[in-house]
Amino acid sequence: MASHRRPKPASRTRVTVLTATAAAAVALSAQAANAAPAKPSKPTSVKDAKSQVDALYTQAEQATEKYNGASEKLKSLQTEAGTLQGQVARQQQHLNTLRDSLGTIAASQYRTGGIDPSLQLFLSSNPDSYLDQATALDQISSLQSTALQQLQDAKRTLDQERAEATAKLTELEATRTELGQRKAEANTKLAQAQKILNSLTAAQRRQIANDDARASRDSARAPMGGTPASGIAAAAYAAAQGRVGKPYVRGGNGPNSFDCSGLTSWAFRQAGVTIPRTAAEQANAGTHLSKSELQVGDLVIFYGDHHHVAFYAGNGMVLHAPKPGAYVRYEAMSDMPFQFGVRI
Repeated sequence: MASHRRPKPASRTRVTVLTATAAAAVALSAQAANAAPAKPSKPTSVKDAKSQVDALYTQAEQATEKYNGASEKLKSLQTEAGTLQGQVARQQQHLNTLRDSLGTIAASQYRTGGIDPSLQLFLSSNPDSYLDQATALDQISSLQSTALQQLQDAKRTLDQERAEATAKLTELEATRTELGQRKAEANTKLAQAQKILNSLTAAQRRQIANDDARASRDSARAPMGGTPASGIAAAAYAAAQGRVGKPYVRGGNGPNSFDCSGLTSWAFRQAGVTIPRTAAEQANAGTHLSKSELQVGDLVIFYGDHHHVAFYAGNGMVLHAPKPGAYVRYEAMSDMPFQFGVRI
């Protein structure tokens, strides 16, 4: 006889799990869609093309600053990992020496301690000689105990140093991966910018190039007036002034090419002061200032993520390495979103 029982309804727990799974799948799909980089639209004019290219250059600079940060971290990690690996090698050698020493002690004890001590005294023809040997045996036992403790301590230290070295090498590999990602990201943005430029006519490309060249020529002269923030700031600013006209190059550290933070860090090195390499780190390298407090030679931080840095040049102007395709030059501070100044 066929069963007419109704199927059991799905439990509330099962429904909840299925619903949550479906929601998660939808969310992941949305995230994947949002993660896909938007392709620049075809420019409708030279002005539109320049706007798109400048936006891509800004994104490339953001990636470049992250690349610079990862590069500096990589150098530091390589040094730390090398130091830890050297410590592990030395500790392993120390452990091997202790093991050899303990083996020698154990062999000596075996040779002298194979007969029960009371029987050795009874059979000994020279009790004084036996007592001397027994004392030596006690000393060997005590030495063995000390050696065992040293061996255990050395093994514990070795295990700890190996764990630290392994963790550092893992971090090193992750930083190498990040370095490659940031480089690829910057290259992608620059390639997109070049694609936009390539879509223009030769006359339109010349117009953009001429406009940028004119901007560089017009801003080649230093603004007049302004008191340096300090002797160090004055020296750093003077060094940067000597680099006007040098090209912007991603990751450029000077003296013949720079990116924004490459120029400022290089200039301060000429003044005998070391500051961090990236704009975001330089943003926290000194005392923060409002716009009205700025003096010549102070650093000026732009954009909400602090990815661009310049020297304050006085009269509302800055000196900086602006973007790919441009040169170290003076520019109005109002051309970029000011965040704060930094006095080193």
